Amino acid sequence: MILSMTGYGKAVAIYKKKKIHVEIKSLNGKTFDLSVRMATLYREKEIEVRRYVAQELVRGKTDLSIWIEKDDSADAPPIQASLVEQYYNQVKEMSQRLGIEEPKDWFALLLRMPEVMAKGDVEMLEEDEWAVVRQAVENAVAELKAFRQQEGKALQTKFEEKLDNITSLLAGIEPYESLRVERIRSRIVENLKSLPDVDYDKNRLEQEMIYYIEKLDISEEKQRLTNHLSYFRKTMNEEACQGKKLGFIAQEMGREINTTGSKSNLAEMQNIVVKMKDELEQIKEQVLNVL
Repeated sequence: MILSMTGYGKAVAIYKKKKIHVEIKSLNGKTFDLSVRMATLYREKEIEVRRYVAQELVRGKTDLSIWIEKDDSADAPPIQASLVEQYYNQVKEMSQRLGIEEPKDWFALLLRMPEVMAKGDVEMLEEDEWAVVRQAVENAVAELKAFRQQEGKALQTKFEEKLDNITSLLAGIEPYESLRVERIRSRIVENLKSLPDVDYDKNRLEQEMIYYIEKLDISEEKQRLTNHLSYFRKTMNEEACQGKKLGFIAQEMGREINTTGSKSNLAEMQNIVVKMKDELEQIKEQVLNVL
């Protein structure tokens, strides 16, 4: 079964007054490369998250983001009312005692006084909260894997189409093989006849022609290419299909097609080889996206 390396997943979890967002996306890559951006509160768990995501996704360039959306009321630090009152009384008394005019904007003055705005306590990560966050990460990863599976089905359909095209083109070469032999034989004989006063051993000529034609024979290349096509299909349907393995098979297919092209001294055969190369190139491009 083919899995794509391209995927996207997201999840949202609620813990008390927090809304926790998790977003993860991946693209193709030769190895596993994870970039993590997470809220400061959860940084202590980054190694655990990296280990889990690497185990689940295996390969690909991956970006993971975890951030917190809080209620507006939760962000406002409380005002120390009793302390404001003490500052007010002290300033009022000092104003009367020294004969200084009282401030016109009491609030602006009092709110600037030390410790009036309560400092928030250092937030500690609770195990209950982390359990919620971890579940959200798992849900986002599961969604990404489902996305990969869906994309993998589309890739497999594309591969099947291209493999069928190559198989059909390969079969189209066969009619030209016997025609090619006859053309080679006729051309050599005609050239010999055009040479004046040249006598040649017909038996020896026949032996040389057989040797020459055998060197141009593509039966082995066709058989190996057919085997590679079959092996590619088989590998696609394995439970743990590997993109690198498909890439190696595609390389071997390319070798056989190239050799066939170098031996094809007939325009019609060479045209078919060019079409097979085009189909194979599209396979190679898409194989890079396979997990």
